[in-house]
Amino acid sequence: MEDKILEQLRYPIGKFSGPSVISEDDIVKWTDALEALPARLEKLVTGLSPAQLETPFRPGGWTVRQLVHHISDSHHNSYIRFKWALTEDTPVIKAYDEKAWSSLFDANIAPIGMSLDHLKAVHAKLVYLLRGLSPEQMEREFIHPENNERTSLKENIGRYAWHGNHHFAHIENLLKREGWV
Repeated sequence: MEDKILEQLRYPIGKFSGPSVISEDDIVKWTDALEALPARLEKLVTGLSPAQLETPFRPGGWTVRQLVHHISDSHHNSYIRFKWALTEDTPVIKAYDEKAWSSLFDANIAPIGMSLDHLKAVHAKLVYLLRGLSPEQMEREFIHPENNERTSLKENIGRYAWHGNHHFAHIENLLKREGWV
């Protein structure tokens, strides 16, 4: 039973699983989710105390502060991956060690406002870019070096809409469990 509870804490909205055929409606829905994430996240975490920001979302998990910084870092990297795929022929993207990044001092002590502001800027640029892509550009791909898997840009839109909602749910569920909302 503990494994099931831990799995629910780790993946509160389930693991990413995109549809076998990605429709234009899927892309619009995911892009809208990306556009809304910065404001939703800011509303969720604004006013949390320093102690609340230092609370892990699950046993052995990142703190709320680390999650906010991670979302910003991850979505920054994703934006760059979109640009690479649009300007290079099926590039092998640069992976990064998200656990190591989250252990750096800035992820552990920096004010979350910096990452919230960064996320607003990155998402404004990303959404503007995505809404201007042609269907042919949506089919462009990159390769992730950890598994040599090809990912289309339209799939990556879904993956990052899921990613933002995944971590948002981590924080939201913690706040509810602790009675902070």
